Amino acid sequence: MAKKPVSTNSHKTSAQPRYHQTARELQAFGTVTSVMPLQLEEPVRLEMTEQLNQLLADTMTLRDLYKKSHWQVSGATFYQLHLLFDKHFEEQSEIVDAIAERIQLLGGVSIAMAADVAESTRISRPPKGREEVPVQLSRLLDAHEIIITQCRELAELANKVGDPGTNDLVVSDVLRPNELQVWFLSEHLVDAPLVEAEPLRESA
Repeated sequence: MAKKPVSTNSHKTSAQPRYHQTARELQAFGTVTSVMPLQLEEPVRLEMTEQLNQLLADTMTLRDLYKKSHWQVSGATFYQLHLLFDKHFEEQSEIVDAIAERIQLLGGVSIAMAADVAESTRISRPPKGREEVPVQLSRLLDAHEIIITQCRELAELANKVGDPGTNDLVVSDVLRPNELQVWFLSEHLVDAPLVEAEPLRESA
């Protein structure tokens, strides 16, 4: 009589969900996997993922600042800014995904949780309460300036170390959309009359 094969797997299959599981981390934050067929040396990938994580933390903060502004905006321009802030929020959400995916592609670990982002971001934390529209706009523009400055520096560094993929991401997917959003915000801070134009002045 033939013997039944002995299973080497002690785990029994079951339809019962297995709750409350824990295990060690697969990869520590701040590291990159050792072998990646990307033609980029490990030190380059370490530097790029570190810089990209800083950019990611600041971008996630700006994204959330847009949502806060969207909810709390008030005044005569409420409708226009309510819609604009939400549009910019959605665009920043797409940027967040693009940066995070680039970090993972390079073999790194992207920052993700709000508490970790709060510890890392260089954007000033706003108050919990409501602020006037000019202050909201100024806060957003200050945050954009931080990100745009880093984009220019990181794009240059990526070129220097031979990482055109990161350079392309930073310039095309982060810098240009941020520049466009700055333009839209800045125009709301122009002190232009609404119902009566400035009269022409005769030259002397």
